[in-house]
Amino acid sequence: MILKTGGRALFQHEDFDNYKFEEIPLDRDLFLIDECYLHQYENAMLKVFDGKKYQHVGKVGYIAARVITENTIELSWYPNGNDRFHEVTITLPKNQFIACVGSEKYDEKPRLFVTSKWLENLYLRSYSIFALIDAVNVKIALERGEMTRDKLIALRNAIDTLSAKYPEISFISFADSILLKSNWSVRYFKSNSQSDYQPEVFIQLASEINTIYQTTLGLSTYTVIAQGSNEYYDDPLLHISESCNHISLNSLGIPFAQLKDIEETARKAIKEKIHIGFELYMDEQYYHSLKYKREFEKNAGVSNIYQTKMMGNPCKYYYSSLINILSNLDNSVA
Repeated sequence: MILKTGGRALFQHEDFDNYKFEEIPLDRDLFLIDECYLHQYENAMLKVFDGKKYQHVGKVGYIAARVITENTIELSWYPNGNDRFHEVTITLPKNQFIACVGSEKYDEKPRLFVTSKWLENLYLRSYSIFALIDAVNVKIALERGEMTRDKLIALRNAIDTLSAKYPEISFISFADSILLKSNWSVRYFKSNSQSDYQPEVFIQLASEINTIYQTTLGLSTYTVIAQGSNEYYDDPLLHISESCNHISLNSLGIPFAQLKDIEETARKAIKEKIHIGFELYMDEQYYHSLKYKREFEKNAGVSNIYQTKMMGNPCKYYYSSLINILSNLDNSVA
């Protein structure tokens, strides 16, 4: 493929490495960059090939390509490398791809050029964290007649009180479960927007809700947590119809699907005695994005493989007690 703009072919020097869409290198560091820098980058590298010093061009994002299909690329995107390790799975449609160019001879990582509109949307859209909290041994409590209406009302009232402290998070109760959701955004270098990603709050909430369930129902809970892209990226946390009898969670995307996939895999693992039941089950991207104390060896955490239809490769979830994670979070953010 020969890239042309204004009738002129780009990146034709022999020291450029040009990658077709289906040839983009997998599982290695790449740069993500706006198509507006095509000419500037070519000129900067031509000077390097001519023995001159490289002049930095544009603002790059950090990514790795994971899976390539006929029409899309699944990417790992790292929107924050300053104060936490944060990986988000995103999808680049083929029609938003412009070029992939590097120079192995000059130790220049491939740069993935994409359309300006797609890149801006990537930074300006909102993302989500989801948590599913479920009670343990509900069936036994029902059979024993221990799930009285008074206890359930007490549970509901306690959740009302707790939710009032967290207006930025939605609380949806159904049956013996609670679904939590919050939206977050990333820092965008072209505006004054800052990242407001605070995943540690969900660990604290998991602990508080577990205490509420124990106090009101005499039951413990477990929590499943995931984070990432949500196709309802310009919408509020919830949609409630004017008639007040339709509630939409405004949720469609990888992390919402992961909740069910992790829960089902964990249940099967417990049944097959791969691991015992725990209070926390966290998708690996969420788990690694938490801010821990320096001495905490997060990579030594125990995990299990699970598969989700929303991603091309197998994933991991980490399982742990609440106290293990809570006690090892950085106190400045916990």
